[in-house]
Amino acid sequence: MPDEAALSFPILLTLRVCVACVLLYLCVGLPCARFCSRRRGLLARALAFLVTLPLIFPPVAMGFLLLLLLGRNGPVGGPMERWLGLRIVFSEPGVILSAFVAGLPLVVRPLQAAMERPELRRLEEAARILGCGAMGTFLFVTVPQVSRTLFSCLLLGVARASGEVGITMMLGGNISGRTNTLSLEIFNCVSRGDFDGAMRLCAVLAVVGTLLYALLEGCRARGDGGF
Repeated sequence: MPDEAALSFPILLTLRVCVACVLLYLCVGLPCARFCSRRRGLLARALAFLVTLPLIFPPVAMGFLLLLLLGRNGPVGGPMERWLGLRIVFSEPGVILSAFVAGLPLVVRPLQAAMERPELRRLEEAARILGCGAMGTFLFVTVPQVSRTLFSCLLLGVARASGEVGITMMLGGNISGRTNTLSLEIFNCVSRGDFDGAMRLCAVLAVVGTLLYALLEGCRARGDGGF
């Protein structure tokens, strides 16, 4: 591929990954935070541990475990490929999953803390007394009350997802033109001596990082972040 095309692919891939992660954080991370904030049993503790694991476990080791689990001979990846024709490893879905796993703790744990506030529990109880169902209470009381925290968490999750390297290298494979994200392509550029390309990609990351920081600071300055 031409140089410009070679550099544009990882940027576009990273953008797609970040958009997918935002959707996954809303569909998976938000319910997980709710569940962990309202349950105290073994299942909730196990889920909280699994969500937090990417923060305390080395990314490469985390990627290796996911590779064993989702590979074609793995207990999950094998049946998925044989019966559904779905392959996660060394594909774009694998890159998305890697980024999602890396950023999930930064979404779930702050949201969990926000949902455990006593005043929010009282508002939810009042909504239920007035006849609002569990889903209605969650959508029309809980989510609006934590919406600003949710926005900040999404920014943090996307920031982490956009810079993910260790898990992605194991699960995505760093295949040029297929699974090489922006951060991985910086590593590739340096490895082949293309320092100008690495600098251009670093500049893109710097712009994105500055924008995310500005948005987070805006939330903090208004007291909206919930941190």
